[in-house]
Amino acid sequence: MDRRWRALAGCTLIALIFLFVQLGALALVEPFETAGYQAVEDPSDPTNSIVYIGAILLATAGMLLAFRYDADQLIRGLIVFSSAWLSLYIFRLVVPPVYVVGGFNVLAVGLATLLGVGLLVHPEWYVIDTAGTVMGAAAAGLFGISFGVLPALVLLSVLAVYDAISVYGTEHMLTLASGVMDLKVPVVLVIPLSLSYSYLDATTPDPTESADESADADDTDEDATESADADDTDEAATTDEGPLDRDALFIGLGDAIIPTVLVASAAFFAPAGVRTVLGVPLPAVTAMVGTFVGLAVLLWMVLKGRAHAGLPLLNGGTIAGYIVGSVAAGIGLVEAIGLPPYI
Repeated sequence: MDRRWRALAGCTLIALIFLFVQLGALALVEPFETAGYQAVEDPSDPTNSIVYIGAILLATAGMLLAFRYDADQLIRGLIVFSSAWLSLYIFRLVVPPVYVVGGFNVLAVGLATLLGVGLLVHPEWYVIDTAGTVMGAAAAGLFGISFGVLPALVLLSVLAVYDAISVYGTEHMLTLASGVMDLKVPVVLVIPLSLSYSYLDATTPDPTESADESADADDTDEDATESADADDTDEAATTDEGPLDRDALFIGLGDAIIPTVLVASAAFFAPAGVRTVLGVPLPAVTAMVGTFVGLAVLLWMVLKGRAHAGLPLLNGGTIAGYIVGSVAAGIGLVEAIGLPPYI
C-alpha cells in the first residue's frame, strides 16, 4: 500500500476511535446519571478539577518511580484492573441482567473480566484499542456528569498547559511514555499502518531517544503523539526513515478522553431549551467539531516527523468550538463559561 494511503488509513482509524469515544460518552451521560454514577455532590464546584489534577500529578510521579525501581508489573496490573472496572460501568447498563447472583449481573461481570484477561494474555493492538475505546467512553461519560462546564473548562485548560510543559519542557512525559508502551496496556492506542503489523512482535519505540521519535502516552493525561517504526530496533534516529514509512502510529488514550469531558458536560448541563442538532445540544456538537479540527492539525504536525503534545491543540479546539456553539445558540458568554454563581 502506498505510504500516503497508509497514513490516511491510520489517521482515519484514529478519528473513528475519537468519534466512538465521544458518541459513546454522549450516549452514556443520561444512563450514568440515572444509575447514580455521579461522583461528586456539586458538579459546578471548580475545585473538583483541582482535586483531579492533583491526582494526575501524584499518579504520574508514582508511575515514574515504579518504572525507576522496576515495579512495572504492578503498574500494568493496576491499569488492566482499571480498564476492566471502567468497562463494567458500561456492561452493567447495556447487558440484560439475565442471570444475577448477589446483586451482580454475572454476564456483565464476565465480559469485564474477559476484557481484563484479554489485556493480560494477548495485548495485541486490536485488544488494546477495543479496551481503550470502551474505557475512554466510560471515563469521559463519568467525568462529564461529574464536572459542570466551568470545572470541565478548568480541567482542559490546566491539562493543556501541563501537557505542553511535560512534553516540550521537562520532557518527563516522554520518559513515562517509554515505560508505559513497554507494558502494552490501553493507556496508548496503537494504530497499525500495515496489514501484517503485530504489536506483540514489534520493537517498542523509545520516545526518549530522539525528539523526532517521541511517543504519546496518557490516561493520567500523559499526552504526546508519535509515529513509530515497529520493526527497526535502532529506531529512525539512526536512519532516514520518515513517519510515513513506519508501521504504526501511537496516540495517548487521554487525548481522546480529556476533550470529550467537555463535550459530555456541555451536553449534560446544557440550559433547557437550547438549540440542538440531532438531539444533541449545539454547544456539545461544536465542541466535537473543535476536537476534530485540533486532531487534524495535530496529526498533520506529527506526520511531519516530530512528537507533539496532544492536549494543547485538542483541548484548545474543543474549548473554542464550545464557545462558538454557545454564542450561536444564544447563550451569553458568562453563562456559557459557568460564571454566574461567582459574579
